[in-house]
Amino acid sequence: MSVVQKEKSGPDFFFNYLIKVIRAVFVIRSNRDISTAVILKQILFTGFEALPIISFIALAVGGLIILQGYNLLSNFGQGIWVHVILVTVVIRELSAIITALVVIARSGTAISTELGNMVVNREIDLLRSFGISPLSYLVASRIIGVMAAMIILTLYFNIIAVLGGWLFSTIFNRIEFRAFINDFMSVLHFSDIFVTLLKPLIFGFIIAIISSFQGLQVQMASTEVPQRTIRAVVQSIFVIIIADVLITMLFYYLS
Repeated sequence: MSVVQKEKSGPDFFFNYLIKVIRAVFVIRSNRDISTAVILKQILFTGFEALPIISFIALAVGGLIILQGYNLLSNFGQGIWVHVILVTVVIRELSAIITALVVIARSGTAISTELGNMVVNREIDLLRSFGISPLSYLVASRIIGVMAAMIILTLYFNIIAVLGGWLFSTIFNRIEFRAFINDFMSVLHFSDIFVTLLKPLIFGFIIAIISSFQGLQVQMASTEVPQRTIRAVVQSIFVIIIADVLITMLFYYLS
């Protein structure tokens, strides 16, 4: 029988599942079932192996924003507006949401599929027979890994996007890299850094908790695995967009 029983798959049961996982994550030091190996493997897969696609997207986003902005701003590249656009569009918004979508497509589907297959193959029951908590060993460990990888990838996305913005801005105006970075840092505030760290932290948790929940919802048939994976993707995207809107509204309300 699955860790998350199908007949108890309502909102109330998901809330109970959420509480149990959060408790397992917050007692990481005393929780012996949380695996460092699983955390590191998750960071490797979610973070390191996603660097090529993140690099390409970030470079393209930074460059396209500059190219589009050039048609709207006069004396582009000589003033501060280029940096304001990069901070407002990339740092605050696009970096976290685009990174989250990439992580959903790669890691969210992988987590849901892997856990679903483990349920079908009775590997979950085997872990429990050894006295190992599946929620701690499989779920909490992956949540920590995904959250850490999301922060790393989002910061990396920002760096590459800013670099791409500078490269494309030199097409229209010759700008020294040091001067470009100094102007960029002059419009970058602590609140921008806080938001760019808060969003991936929350998004990573959302992706991992929903994907793991849907994976453990599988009962005995392997045909359920792709169905649960699709649900994990759809629900993760839906919740992340809502979370992004709420965080952005809160940010502008407090600023």
